[in-house]
Amino acid sequence: MSIDSSPEAKKAVRSDRGKSHQRAVSDARQRLTSSSGTMASYDYELLRDYAGTRLSGKYAMPILVIAIALLTSVWVPLIYLATWAAIVMVGHTAVMVSCKQFLKAGQSRFNARRQTTTFVIVEIVYGVSWATIAFLPITAAAQEVAVIQWAILLVGVAANAISSRAVPSATLANSVPGILTVGGMLVLSGSMLNYALAVLAVGAGVFFNFLARTLHKSAIKSLEHRAEKDMLIFELEEAKSMSDEARREAEQANIAKSRFLATMSHELRTPLNAIIGFSEVMSSEVLGPIENPNYKEYAADIHASGQHLLNLINELLDLSRIEAGKYELNEEAISLVNIAEDCRRMLEIRARSKGIELVAEFDEKLPKLWGDERAIRQVCLNLLSNAIKFTPQSGRIIFKVAAGDNNCQMISVRDNGPGIPESEIATVLSSFGQGSLAQKTAEQGAGLGLPIVQKIMDLHGGRFDLFSKLRFGTEVIATFPRSRVMEAMAPVRAERRKLQIYKSGTEQQA
Repeated sequence: MSIDSSPEAKKAVRSDRGKSHQRAVSDARQRLTSSSGTMASYDYELLRDYAGTRLSGKYAMPILVIAIALLTSVWVPLIYLATWAAIVMVGHTAVMVSCKQFLKAGQSRFNARRQTTTFVIVEIVYGVSWATIAFLPITAAAQEVAVIQWAILLVGVAANAISSRAVPSATLANSVPGILTVGGMLVLSGSMLNYALAVLAVGAGVFFNFLARTLHKSAIKSLEHRAEKDMLIFELEEAKSMSDEARREAEQANIAKSRFLATMSHELRTPLNAIIGFSEVMSSEVLGPIENPNYKEYAADIHASGQHLLNLINELLDLSRIEAGKYELNEEAISLVNIAEDCRRMLEIRARSKGIELVAEFDEKLPKLWGDERAIRQVCLNLLSNAIKFTPQSGRIIFKVAAGDNNCQMISVRDNGPGIPESEIATVLSSFGQGSLAQKTAEQGAGLGLPIVQKIMDLHGGRFDLFSKLRFGTEVIATFPRSRVMEAMAPVRAERRKLQIYKSGTEQQA
């Protein structure tokens, strides 16, 4: 197994480690500054949940108190029940007011420790107000008194534990006064039943506090999951922003490259044309014979090299124009067969020099095609040049122009050369990409032929396909869409009406 030790990989690992260390330090700092031992950012959310839950029961708790008062009116005088209910309402109002003030203040003025202390104090007041139930003068028998007090205690503790679950300390502060008061009264009353009810009261208080802490932990887990989701969304948005920025920079760099290539291509073509022209004049001895044959050979080499460089510059210029979106098609009605035949004649001598058989299979009945003649000619020349370049001696190339499926028109070039590995097809189709065979044989070219063909076909709305198999050969197909094929129209026959100057004999007799 190989280990990626590139500088980019090491930089990425260091970046990930740095982020994890920063996150760990941030988490530790938040736990140290938190009033509950959790993340400091969770304190406000938990207290807001507590305040919201309490406020949602602002009408339910008074209704519960009134219902308890009505049910216990059988054993307790109404005046005492009204007093107890008023005391409980005072505690309830204190809780509601503190919750409303907290939500109204917002997070800008939030202090976790101070606010938690405030809530604990008002919950103690609220719990004490509920505990006064133990001091009501009850007229029933002793056994019934114990059961009534115990039942009211359980109802109050359960209701307040559920409402204050987001702050366990508030739950404890609310339940302890009632449990201690009622439990103490039951113990002082004596009898085994009262002792059992006192133990059950303490157990119920422990259970409800445990339940509140469990719900509190669940709330923290929910906040952690939400924070992780928010962090993931933030990282995704940050990555998208970085990706968009990188894409914009790449587009700007591509535009700058295209402008540079276009400018330099124009600047280089002018002196190159002069070099090519003068070297051709010298090699052909138009102005007189050259005594030294080496000079004549050098002039021919200069002419060939200049021509090759000019072709390369033309390809660069075409590619830069296409990528910059400035390549305009000069469209007209053309014959695909005629263009292919011209290209075949131009490259036939080159194919013969390598002993390659160039077979043409043209469908002469093809209708006209609407396209750019110069661009389509370049497509044919590039495809044929590539085939001749990589086909070995005594090889065979089939150059075909025919109708395809759905009445489209296609150009096909198939050779029996060495072929292209499947893993290199994407490289061959990319700009400046060369396969392993081109690199080994050091064939001339910059790897722009097929990319230019592909882009020209895209401009025509067509498609370009390359099929290759090692040791079997390569076939490239350029397909023009049906929308560019001009339908042959039937000749229009105009009906000629004869001018009747004289009426027929029958009409004259009539």
